[in-house]
Amino acid sequence: MGRMAYLALKTDPATADLINSDINELKVAAKRLIIHASKLSGLGFGTSFLKWIACFAAIYLLILDRTNWRTNMLTSLLVPYIFFGLPHVIFHFLRGEIGKWIALIAVVLRLFFPRHFPDWLEMPGSLILLLVVAPNFFAHTLRESWVGILICLLIGCYLLQEHIRASGGFRNSFTQSHGISNTLGIILLIVSPLWSLVLHFM
Repeated sequence: MGRMAYLALKTDPATADLINSDINELKVAAKRLIIHASKLSGLGFGTSFLKWIACFAAIYLLILDRTNWRTNMLTSLLVPYIFFGLPHVIFHFLRGEIGKWIALIAVVLRLFFPRHFPDWLEMPGSLILLLVVAPNFFAHTLRESWVGILICLLIGCYLLQEHIRASGGFRNSFTQSHGISNTLGIILLIVSPLWSLVLHFM
């Protein structure tokens, strides 16, 4: 008897149509979910990728300034830029115990062995100290809000206009030695926070 009821249910056209329409609706909903998720992850991936690129550009410019660029620009602004723009993984890693040990070693070297503490380590040492000792208001509240993004954008714009002025114009900023890499690095400092700011207010 149960077998006959099952066969009757299986062959009932009204029930089959309902199930087919439900399955079709589920397929449409799944397709929409996949499309919307891919759009969101695409924007998130782009933002994250630009953040990593801008962070590497800032570190590159900081190293370049301490080695052979030697400009009169206020490149110490790269330290707060890196602080506000550092990707979350590296930020939380350096803010933890590892960062505290690195900061302790930097302070000990600077205090007791100043002759063995090279000048080019001043800015990275300052960055590590800033990462470790910054209050939560700066490290979490401002850094993860649009204010931190705006600070990065302002620093990038200031450094770009100073670099162009020091080079004698936009065209000359590309023709000097290391001109292309320096100018592109500073432009990358602007692109990432500008993109994040646009997405934030969209």
